[in-house]
Amino acid sequence: MYCSFFMMQHSPPSATLTYAYRKVNILVSSLVEKSTGRLWVTIQGFFSIMSRLIVLVDGFNLYHSIRDIQHNFGVCLKWLDIYSLCKSYRHLVINDAQLVEVHYFTALATHLSDPTAVDRHKDYITCLEETGILVEYGRFKPKDIYCTNCKTWFVRHEEKETDVRIATKVCHLLQKDMCDAILLLTGDTDLTPSIEHGKKCFPEKTIRFAFPYGRASDELRRIAPGSFKINWKNYAKHQLPDPFPLSSGNSISKPPTW
Repeated sequence: MYCSFFMMQHSPPSATLTYAYRKVNILVSSLVEKSTGRLWVTIQGFFSIMSRLIVLVDGFNLYHSIRDIQHNFGVCLKWLDIYSLCKSYRHLVINDAQLVEVHYFTALATHLSDPTAVDRHKDYITCLEETGILVEYGRFKPKDIYCTNCKTWFVRHEEKETDVRIATKVCHLLQKDMCDAILLLTGDTDLTPSIEHGKKCFPEKTIRFAFPYGRASDELRRIAPGSFKINWKNYAKHQLPDPFPLSSGNSISKPPTW
């Protein structure tokens, strides 16, 4: 009964209560883990029969899909609750999936002339971490580009390492048997070789893609049957509360332009 109460599909009356609900789950689970007797044995048995799902989120692939939504529909949805969005799709991967971890791969654009852009990104990352998301950083690398029209060279910064970090994470999770299923929130076809290798070496594992808006790939759908598109309207359904309450007692407000 205890497990059924804390793992049931529950929709708190407000976004703020959602995060309090998650924290209570973590706290009570921690307290129970320290106890002994049949209760803990029962809880262990309950979790052992659930499929472990880990979600890997390509931050910039998702960000550019949000930019496309803003351009096409005139609505800004950057204040996205990624954890909540991922959790809402877990039944499309495995019916009884338990969301174990969500990893968010990103990089700080410190090369931008507007330093407030990085500050906004950092604040957003703080909010994501408070929801339970694990953040993994890549980097931007300068690249010399020659313009054939104006006949001049200029420097462009390109986000690097995200696809490599995601591919490496997939291999690590599969080899260490840390999950039963992996959901990749991206449409980056550079991941094709690593996913093909993972499915070949671990055929018992489930690997699927959740394509951000405008990022669907037939190539990825072919190697990972059961992959699906994320409807852009679901971005709007899963927004962080504004202001976002931090565990420290402080809060972070959504940027006015978001």
